[in-house]
Amino acid sequence: MKKAVSKEQTTITTPALDKADLEILKLLQHNARITVKEISQQIHLSTTPVHERIKRLEQTGVIKQYATLVDNTKVKKGLMVICYVSLKEHSKNAGLKFIKAINELNEVIECYNISGEFDFMLKVVEENMNSYYDFHVNRLSQIENMGNVQSVFVMGIIKETHKLIW
Repeated sequence: MKKAVSKEQTTITTPALDKADLEILKLLQHNARITVKEISQQIHLSTTPVHERIKRLEQTGVIKQYATLVDNTKVKKGLMVICYVSLKEHSKNAGLKFIKAINELNEVIECYNISGEFDFMLKVVEENMNSYYDFHVNRLSQIENMGNVQSVFVMGIIKETHKLIW
C-alpha cells in the first residue's frame, strides 16, 4: 500500500501560470490578507485582472485554501513528533481504513504516504511527552491494521515554510 492517490490528485489539471500569476502567488504566500489593490499596485496590473486571476487560481485548485499559521508552542502544542508507520496488511481497503482513522485524529496535522521501509509519515503535535504517550498508546496504536510505529521527537525547527513560489 505504497500509493494512496486521492481523487483530487487524479482529476485536476494544472493551468498554465504566467509571470503575473506567480507574482500573485508569491505575494499571497507571504501574506494571505493582502488586498487585491495592494497586489495590483505591486505587480502593475489593475484590480479587475488581479481579482480574476486570483479567482481562477482558486477555482483550478492552485490556491487550495487560505490559512493562519499558528505557533504551536504558544497554544500548548510544544511537542512535535514525526511518526513513521507501517501497516500489517497492504490492501487498498486496509490502506483506506487507516487513512480514514488518521483523518479523525486532530493530533495528526500532516500525513504522507511514503516509499521505503514505512508506509506513512505523520506529523503529530501534543502538549508534552505524557500527552503523546497517551495518544500513542490509546489512539494511534489502536488503529486497525497498525504495524510498526517509529517515533522521532523534533528537538528544534531549523526551517519551516509553506512557500512554494519565491
